[in-house]
Amino acid sequence: MDSKEDKKALRRAKRTFEIVDLVSPSWTIQVPKKRGPHKVIPYVGDKEALWAADRFIEYFENFTSIEDYLRYVKTELVRKKPPEKKVEKTVNLDSFFAYDEKTVESDHPLCEQFLNEDIHPEDMEFDIYYVGDRFSSEKSELRETLHVDQNEFNVKLDAVSSHNNEGNIPGREMRWVIKERNTQKIVGFIRFGSPTINSKPRNLWLGRAPDLSIFNRHAAMGFVIVPSQPFGYNYLGGKLLALLCCSHLAREKLNKVFEKDIALFETTSLYGSTTDASQYDGLKPFMRYKGLTESKFLPLLHDTKFHELHDKFTEWNANSPLTETWASSKKMKRQAKMVSIIRNSLSGNKKLGVMDHERLQEFNRVLELAGGLTQKKRTYFCEYGYSNVREVILGEQKELLRGPNWDKHELENVIKWWKKKATKRYEKLKAEGRFRTKVELWTDDDDIQIIR
Repeated sequence: MDSKEDKKALRRAKRTFEIVDLVSPSWTIQVPKKRGPHKVIPYVGDKEALWAADRFIEYFENFTSIEDYLRYVKTELVRKKPPEKKVEKTVNLDSFFAYDEKTVESDHPLCEQFLNEDIHPEDMEFDIYYVGDRFSSEKSELRETLHVDQNEFNVKLDAVSSHNNEGNIPGREMRWVIKERNTQKIVGFIRFGSPTINSKPRNLWLGRAPDLSIFNRHAAMGFVIVPSQPFGYNYLGGKLLALLCCSHLAREKLNKVFEKDIALFETTSLYGSTTDASQYDGLKPFMRYKGLTESKFLPLLHDTKFHELHDKFTEWNANSPLTETWASSKKMKRQAKMVSIIRNSLSGNKKLGVMDHERLQEFNRVLELAGGLTQKKRTYFCEYGYSNVREVILGEQKELLRGPNWDKHELENVIKWWKKKATKRYEKLKAEGRFRTKVELWTDDDDIQIIR
């Protein structure tokens, strides 16, 4: 069971069969049993439907913009953590990277781990730390083996990111922590994963929806490309991280981790219609803008609210979740199921009266407004210097061909390209007195800028 085809066959089999015990008085054996159709209740009772509808209404009715939504979700997550007090303390930073112990005065014990020094970009060097024990025995193209614990990655990312970052992501992925070598300070985080199934800009670029069996062999996506602040602001840090994603080093590591032949990298901006600019703009020939995604979809409930509701629906559904446990995009699909059940219950049950009909109208009104919060995201592609990625993904050609920009994607070349851009930014900020030195972290009382 070592080949790629064997592994694919095993994954398909798990979707079709489950292992059950066949028991007799003298023996027990495990045998595969074909899965039956996953059953989901079409509606729930009056009280249950009204309770669930009220939870959705209470959650979404106060948001007037996508920024309101993101800030609320992030603040709620932060508030679950113990508050940090501004005290002088000794912080052992060895738990994440090899630091000497330092006595610091800070609002947050993590401040000293993120870059805020005044360093010219030409004097900077970078190391990539691979997340997870599976990389502990590998050699980095930059230095000797560099890897960190996954929990440490999540904690540090949560401190700087305005997103609600999911801890356990189904499917294959690769995570990086980027550090400036001279200071041993963190400058950003990257998470690669399998691309989304459907994309309007991708389909327009290809001319049609691709054969997913071919497309998935050649594509990866950047879901987290987050610089720490003030590195992102002072040095165009988001552009550096994006360029690292476009390097042959990234492509080669993705090939190994994903067991694929990666030729296309995709990512999207946080915002589209809110702002006409993104950290991914101005990166030709490495990365190019390809259009806007569709915008009309309901934002996801954040973890606490989502689990509160889904646990109830699981109970009402004979203690069975609303999707198979192995299903992709489970959270999105389960939320959509909950919305459908509520609507069916409030509109299709003859026992419900006028008040409940009015509640259905209110439910639909609030969710319609919530769907309007989402925005078209700017989509960007990197083809890693190949000249025929489109033709290969469409099945018109078999072999990927190197184009004239191939060498530009070598790691040293993308960093060199960034240094020229970062130098202009650095010198401009210094001349105008706008260079920042404060580390920005999410705490429940910090008012940090959410849109970059």
